[in-house]
Amino acid sequence: MTPMPLYTDGEPIADTKAPAGPIEARWDERRFNARLVNPANKRKLTVLVVGTGLAGASAGATLAELGYHVKSFCYQDSPRRAHSIAAQGGINAAKNYRNDGDSIHRLFYDTVKGGDFRARESNVYRLAQVSVEIIDQCVAQGVPFAREYGGLLDNRSFGGAQVSRTFYARGQTGQQLLIGAYQALSRQIGLGNVEMHARTEMLDLIVVDGRARGIVTRDLVTGEISSHFADAVVLATGGYGNVFFLSTNAKGCNVTAVWRAHRKGALFANPCYTQIHPTCIPVSGDYQSKLTLMSESLRNDGRVWVPKKAGDERPPNEIPEDERDYYLERIYPAFGNLVPRDIASRAAKNVCDEGRGVGPGESGHRQGVYLDFADAIQRLGRKAVEAKYGNLFDMYARITGEDPYTVPMRIYPAVHYTMGGLWVDYDLQSTIPGLFVTGEANFSDHGANRLGASALMQGLADGYFVLPNTVNDYLASGPFEKVDASHPEAVAAEEEVRERVRRLLSVDGDRTVDSFHRELGKLMWDYCGMERTEEGLTKAIDRIRELREEFWTRVKVTGGGEELNQSLERAGRVADFFELAELMCIDALHRTESCGGHFRAESQTPEGEALRDDENFAYVAAWEYTGTGEPPVLHKEELTYEYVKMTQRSYK
Repeated sequence: MTPMPLYTDGEPIADTKAPAGPIEARWDERRFNARLVNPANKRKLTVLVVGTGLAGASAGATLAELGYHVKSFCYQDSPRRAHSIAAQGGINAAKNYRNDGDSIHRLFYDTVKGGDFRARESNVYRLAQVSVEIIDQCVAQGVPFAREYGGLLDNRSFGGAQVSRTFYARGQTGQQLLIGAYQALSRQIGLGNVEMHARTEMLDLIVVDGRARGIVTRDLVTGEISSHFADAVVLATGGYGNVFFLSTNAKGCNVTAVWRAHRKGALFANPCYTQIHPTCIPVSGDYQSKLTLMSESLRNDGRVWVPKKAGDERPPNEIPEDERDYYLERIYPAFGNLVPRDIASRAAKNVCDEGRGVGPGESGHRQGVYLDFADAIQRLGRKAVEAKYGNLFDMYARITGEDPYTVPMRIYPAVHYTMGGLWVDYDLQSTIPGLFVTGEANFSDHGANRLGASALMQGLADGYFVLPNTVNDYLASGPFEKVDASHPEAVAAEEEVRERVRRLLSVDGDRTVDSFHRELGKLMWDYCGMERTEEGLTKAIDRIRELREEFWTRVKVTGGGEELNQSLERAGRVADFFELAELMCIDALHRTESCGGHFRAESQTPEGEALRDDENFAYVAAWEYTGTGEPPVLHKEELTYEYVKMTQRSYK
């Protein structure tokens, strides 16, 4: 019997919305040629926005400000508890306040190069253009960015750039930006233009005549399942890093909203591109349910090192300078500690694999490296370091019980951000007309690796500036047929959700949801994490399929469906993680090159760097769902570069 193929090839796909011509004029041309909606007609149209992080809150506020009726949804108890609030280090913008050679073109170049030449030029250039407007918008909202003595906004450096373009508010930039977007959203809620649905989870997408027309939700307090309808749907639901169980993401972050849309026909692009952040507090035991990020901004003044000698068990302050290996500065002299995240993460893994890791654990198997501020404190003084990073140092001390002012921090890479997501065109519209996807939920701007401080930039660019222009163009093609809960597609979608809930509750097995999630996460980290191999990925796919079948016969979901039931919530999310995990491994297996956050051990340079194969893999892999356990269909979007020459990345 012939084994079932892992996937089949489909027709190529292309972004037809980006204009041709000079790249610096494309966004202006698209905005000018986009159709507009009469202000009086906007009041008759409804847009659903799922998610209230930076992308979702800014989109909801701006669309409502334009005159649309907006329904906003989040599963948190308040919009301002979205995970964007956890972002620390800063937001990029090409304003060149430092006069150090930055420009829109340099930000564009750094982002394309940082993504290892696997992102679209048109999208990335637009992101760089819009970045300068974001800062002005946020300052006008009162976001308290750090300032220099003369009153100008301050900047600091981040990985993958040799200029200072990162605006920040100590180590809580995401929180301050989200409060700005939240107050804009709250204003519209107060005016009656936004209808807010907190503690509400999207469980399916309603597609009518090929268009996205609504969502099915579950009230997380009462368990009530209901449908909501609109003329367009926006997903701003973040990334899927929690497929690994341990990640820097909040425990509630999940893939369900975008996965439900994927099952309804939205292509999923580049799922294997996962960002491993090099600056996280190391795992300290099997009991942990999440990991804690220490901002990349710490690599501005902190120096990363390990002992030169394997198995050196001396306390760090007793190891002389000449017996320390500042390995990033040694291997990458041009960028040093500010190399991009994928490179810094693999370098940390390599020195730990050599037996030179630090921290608790068996000698030779320790998973940690030092991030040392002794030089910065001596050069700048403790007060200056406190002013820049004080809250981060306090957080580290509370979690580890160690004082980072006197003892070097210990860090190790961890899953942080996902570059893959639903495929969108230049208008941020998915392959389902009327379904728009913003922020981390789409794939569009970062290629195979995201540079630090670019997530906040993309989220706000999409929500404040891009989406409001492109949604207009789509809605101008209406009016669309009126849809309500009696429509057959709505009835079918709602019944499918109810049946899924019944099925999860009826298994009544002997294993907890978390035990399945933890086992899945370890599989993904071991075989689809920092390093992937053909053998490991094949093994992972087989075991994921076995584990998924076991989940549906052995999972134990306590409680009922007509009440607050967090066990039921987690079970539904983990069920979707199983399906996503298989696709991630298939995507990683088919891409036999290394690029950015996707490192295939079989494809590396003699120096151990990622080795791309531009001849065979310079494309976006957009996957079509064909059924659980069925081979997905691969659609390729070829990537062409007119303004940035594809070269092997070097930060040396």
